[in-house]
Amino acid sequence: MRGAPSEPADSYYEVRPDSTDVPATRFRIKPGKTLSVRKWLAAFSSDGQLDIGKTLNRIHRGGIHPAIRGEVWEFLLGCYHPMSTFDERKQMRQNRRAQYVRLKNECSKMFPVVGSGKYITAPVITEDGQPIRNPVVDLETNLDANANRTEMANELTSNGPLDMKVVQWMHTLHQIGLDVKRTDRTLLFYDKPENLSKLWDILSVYAWIDIDVGYCQGMSDLCSPMIILLENEADAFWCFERLMRRLRGNFQCTETFVGVQTQLSNLATVTQVIDPKLHQHLETLGGGNYLFAFRMLMVLFRREFSFCDSLYLWEMMWALEYDPDLFSLYEELELNMEKAEGPKGKSKPTRKYGKYERENMKIKSVDAPLPISVFLVASVLKDKSSVLLHQARGLDDVVKILNDMTGNLDAKKACIGALKLHKKYVKAKTHRNSKSMG
Repeated sequence: MRGAPSEPADSYYEVRPDSTDVPATRFRIKPGKTLSVRKWLAAFSSDGQLDIGKTLNRIHRGGIHPAIRGEVWEFLLGCYHPMSTFDERKQMRQNRRAQYVRLKNECSKMFPVVGSGKYITAPVITEDGQPIRNPVVDLETNLDANANRTEMANELTSNGPLDMKVVQWMHTLHQIGLDVKRTDRTLLFYDKPENLSKLWDILSVYAWIDIDVGYCQGMSDLCSPMIILLENEADAFWCFERLMRRLRGNFQCTETFVGVQTQLSNLATVTQVIDPKLHQHLETLGGGNYLFAFRMLMVLFRREFSFCDSLYLWEMMWALEYDPDLFSLYEELELNMEKAEGPKGKSKPTRKYGKYERENMKIKSVDAPLPISVFLVASVLKDKSSVLLHQARGLDDVVKILNDMTGNLDAKKACIGALKLHKKYVKAKTHRNSKSMG
């Protein structure tokens, strides 16, 4: 109700009593601003089509109520088209759940711990495909203490040498387990072993279907909110899979290149334009590659905000970047609904797009637009520009100054700052291009 006091949202993501170094949460549920359950339900037509423009405006104003966050995220991430009906989404959800079961069963046949309610943190296979007899795995999977420890190892190669794709996948499973044990350990949610195994299962299945990327450190931080917000494991998996479509480029690695370096390079270019003094100072300190911002871009500020505030930041970002063509681009299905024209023919009312996406649509450029995350980091650096210029005498100082921001950032302010910097950057870039042409 408008005028009612705001309320904290921490009760939806309970923290363990022994966790003392958890950043304070700034996000509050604000009646009249936060997208409420009532406003969310009212945004659907009688057959289930979503008024996405009205929904985006509400998210811009005050985020999403925790009770509906998961289902709203499914739209923001392109799991469903806003013009789909209740019946179409029900059918699609059933199909996706069945597909996830098939994928999980495929993984379980290769390695029976998948789907068993357990997970592993020790290697079970060498890089060249030789089984490892590891007592740690026996303990983690509750194998009978008197059982032959070679049993699981022998099963892995019972049908002859393993395909290298399978070996590569199996070799990542213990690393996923190690990261799962460290992910969001301040939350009571992960006191339940079944939630840890659910996170491990989803990441293991994803590593199998995206063999080029597989699993990289940081993915557990991106996946964790999905299983907390979406009770059904398959729904959480597909929401995470959609998020990875946006971010997988950051995780693609070669022996000499990490994908996120592209975004770090973009960050350097943006900072050079909007704050040349700061950029020059960072270069003088040996930080011209902007590696100190690596974590912010890889896991979207998960470590700089409290758990609740990082979710608020994410939904603000996705609402600002929202493109109703996402679903069609991802699915490429012929559905009985309004069809997207593709990235070069956007003809829908602009209110169906996020504010940041609308700004990008005005720009006449052949280059793909930069993600808003780059401008978010640039905004944070800009806010700390004076401190960095006067107090940073080495890269260690830069890292310390940025680490001291943990829990002291405002998600909405950061997004507003990112939009302003984006406008400033585009204006400066356009001016520079017109001068060079003249």
